[in-house]
Amino acid sequence: YGTTEIGLHCVHPDDEIDHETVGKVLNPEYMRISEDGEIQVKGPLMAKTYFGDEEGWKNNFTADGWFRTGDAGRIDEKGHLIFYDRLKDMIKLKNGHSFPPQYIESRIKFSPFIKDCLVIGDENKDFPSAIIVIDYENVGDWAEKNHVGYTTYVDLSQKPEVYELIRTDIEKVNEKLDPKGKIARFVNLHKEFDADDAELTRSGKIRRKYMEEKYSDLIDVIYSDKNTYSVEAAVKYRDGRTGKIKTEVYIQNL
Repeated sequence: YGTTEIGLHCVHPDDEIDHETVGKVLNPEYMRISEDGEIQVKGPLMAKTYFGDEEGWKNNFTADGWFRTGDAGRIDEKGHLIFYDRLKDMIKLKNGHSFPPQYIESRIKFSPFIKDCLVIGDENKDFPSAIIVIDYENVGDWAEKNHVGYTTYVDLSQKPEVYELIRTDIEKVNEKLDPKGKIARFVNLHKEFDADDAELTRSGKIRRKYMEEKYSDLIDVIYSDKNTYSVEAAVKYRDGRTGKIKTEVYIQNL
């Protein structure tokens, strides 16, 4: 990790490679994390100014001389920097803590059993939560090997055994997160996110604001004391038949 303005700040030493980080901080005295989670740096080698924009250069420094990178992250107990996201893309919770939704989503999707994920939260919420889309093929293979019977995607997604499978992988991600910003509740959605439903862009990116509006009723239940939410879902059975069913999805605590 480095900046054009000041240079290199983190590397992975041969004996300390950690794929969860962007490297070990070379000089701890030249890097700090601000109260709002911004990575701020300084050093002996620094550009003099931006060409033709001296005012912009000055505005990128704190009153005590630290360069504001605009990036968010934290330094772990081993002295490695975990890069989260651009500071402007962080989401603030009710407790004042900011969390990185896209970072968490990408880490959760490392699981072979999770196809997609929407991490939610805002200034009125006490904690982040996750709406999970299971990977039908991989979870289906796992279910057959572990003698978990199912009929449809909806049925499979709501199996208690599948919830435990997904829980395990979310807990692994939680271990890497700030204690104030861990996922506290999650739900396995009864359907996949779909670009044809305007939930995703054609390149597969989540349309966050639209999704939060579309699933606002479900989100309200997630942040209540309820543990189930009723839905009507289109289903396709394993023999090719299709239909519609009314069912419940379950919200689980972590």
